[in-house]
Amino acid sequence: MTTVGIIGAGHIGTALARGLVDQGYDVVISNSRGPDTLDDLVAKLGSKARAATPAEAAAAGDWAIVTVPLKALGEVPVDELAGKIVLDTNNYYWERDGRIAELDEKKTTTSELVQRHLPESKVAKAFNHILAADILTSGAPAGTPGRRALATASDAPDAAELATAVYDGFGFDTVNVGALHDSWRVERDQPAYVVRQDAAELEANLARATH
Repeated sequence: MTTVGIIGAGHIGTALARGLVDQGYDVVISNSRGPDTLDDLVAKLGSKARAATPAEAAAAGDWAIVTVPLKALGEVPVDELAGKIVLDTNNYYWERDGRIAELDEKKTTTSELVQRHLPESKVAKAFNHILAADILTSGAPAGTPGRRALATASDAPDAAELATAVYDGFGFDTVNVGALHDSWRVERDQPAYVVRQDAAELEANLARATH
């Protein structure tokens, strides 16, 4: 079975780890404080999960999830993620991350910053616009009327395809925004951000976004 490396064990990382384990994936999860601080979490997740350092989690994963505060992006392993698809859950909260001129001036997006940090990886935006508490509670089987939809964006088609498959596993439809440069449409303060919406509503909200 596929192994997923998770860099970041906050609310989003924990919810994703739990959902992936429930779907049969092997999960290697990490944080900035050391594997021993994740003993309780791993015990709850069960035998398909283990704790590791970020570098070890990145190396172990067939693909990876980066879910750390944007200000900690520089600590994300680079070499160990080379050649791999990385799902990026990042958002820019200047109150937490400090001011980043490129983002304030709308010259780039958070996911483009992640892609720049990981030049040999294939980054796809995912799970950035849903509350952690909703990840495991608001999904539904494919074909369910009004099924919740989430957006992805990537410069690599296979990364967007993986994000779509992962979303489906959690019970969500997918709307592909396009390239990473357009991922701002699903970021903070935009109409599609952290609201429940089906695919048609998400497409409409993405179209309403203003830069």
